[in-house]
Amino acid sequence: MAIDLRSRLGRIMAAAALVIGGAVPLAAEASSLEAQFDSVLGNAPRGGAPAIRSVQQPAPATRFDAARAQLAPAIGRVPSGDPLTVQLAALAASSQGRIGVAALDLATGRSVGVMGDQSFPMASTSKVAIVATFLAGVDQGRWQLTDRFPLMVPVPSAKFSSAVAPVRPGTELTALQLIELALTRSDNHATDGLLAVVGGPQAVTRWVHQNTGLTEFRLDRDIATLVRDDGAINPAITVDKRDSITPNAMVRLLAGLYQGQWLSASSRQVLLGAMSRCITGKARMRALLPEGAAIGHKTGTLFNTASDVGFIETPDGRKLAVAIYVTGQGGKPQRNSRIALLARTIYDGYRADGTRQAALR
Repeated sequence: MAIDLRSRLGRIMAAAALVIGGAVPLAAEASSLEAQFDSVLGNAPRGGAPAIRSVQQPAPATRFDAARAQLAPAIGRVPSGDPLTVQLAALAASSQGRIGVAALDLATGRSVGVMGDQSFPMASTSKVAIVATFLAGVDQGRWQLTDRFPLMVPVPSAKFSSAVAPVRPGTELTALQLIELALTRSDNHATDGLLAVVGGPQAVTRWVHQNTGLTEFRLDRDIATLVRDDGAINPAITVDKRDSITPNAMVRLLAGLYQGQWLSASSRQVLLGAMSRCITGKARMRALLPEGAAIGHKTGTLFNTASDVGFIETPDGRKLAVAIYVTGQGGKPQRNSRIALLARTIYDGYRADGTRQAALR
């Protein structure tokens, strides 16, 4: 399968070379190339749960990078200056829907982003903050990880028939089990179980604002309500501040959690450990990362939007906090592939930084 994948990617690179050489009209071929990437990602090997794992499948290298850089002017609104920002802006062009991306090197503090201060739907990426709020309560002695709480299971109801979707208590699990389900499998019932314990969405918003100062974060609804009433607003063309965050704010939240600013060492390990075992989003951030890269992350999906946030670790030990929010693009496969391409671009850009700095020394 790996050999077949490399072969198929090679054919895509050849098509990109034709674009650069002017043999094919750029606008039409750019769409065709993305469709081919979607096909490759959709057929990539699907294994079991990784634990901050090294990515197994190889990804395109120099020829792909050259094609991507050459295609940038055709996509539009590409700034001059920093090469990594130029590449990200090309991939995050908003002609088919809004895309926001931010990244931060946790060692050097170097940050990049495109539309990093615009609000995007958090979807299930909010579960990072929900779990952090619960763990802060553990640190304060309000709860223990061995305490048992029920899953909160939705009761069928019509869209918008109530301000809050009705739920009922389900199976009781330990808090640690609820956290594991919420972050590794994006389990909505487990997440709403934790939300009920901490005091609901407003309690999470309050904790984030008071402890991190990130007022761009806003959680308004529990997951059951969010899912039931999904689809009323098209996030590709409308900015809805409810249940939203900016990519820059998410990266700062991730950085602070990683650096232990708001949680104890043991609670930090619980959160980061669960993110490292995430099994969702196989076609997103980790899909095109090369062998040797490790990732701990959390995905999000709602109507016409897909996201992936978390940490990418390079083989030389560089840790990157990354947040990617994509809307529109024609469908879920296209949103997934755009996330994968952006993640690989960020990875390569920061690796190039490290190589240049090493050469200077």
